Amino acid sequence: QVQLVESGGGLVQAGGSLRLSCAASGRTFSSYVVGWFRQAPGKEREFVATITRSGGTTAYADSVKGRFTISRDNTKNTVYLQMNSLKPEDTAIYSCAAAATTWARRAVEYDNWGQGTQVTVSS
Repeated sequence: QVQLVESGGGLVQAGGSLRLSCAASGRTFSSYVVGWFRQAPGKEREFVATITRSGGTTAYADSVKGRFTISRDNTKNTVYLQMNSLKPEDTAIYSCAAAATTWARRAVEYDNWGQGTQVTVSS
């Protein structure tokens, strides 16, 4: 098991940027694939991005491709989500999740979740 804590959310104007952090406890963080998901009010949770254990491979939802970048620093037990060119439709609670596997994109594949951080993009 690994415990996850997100930070970095907030209110930003459209076109602005935010960087989310997902800090993990535990010495085996590098054994986990980490993903970011988001859930807007009245909508289902959706995949945003994921990164492999070494950070060598990433994947993104089409809606954020080219604007968001996921990265990780295993020496700091932290995964980041750099979000640029934010749009009002990016408004949601963003959560990170970890899975002790080699690859995961679906929420059901993750069994460790953070509490989430609110991102609000004003027009």
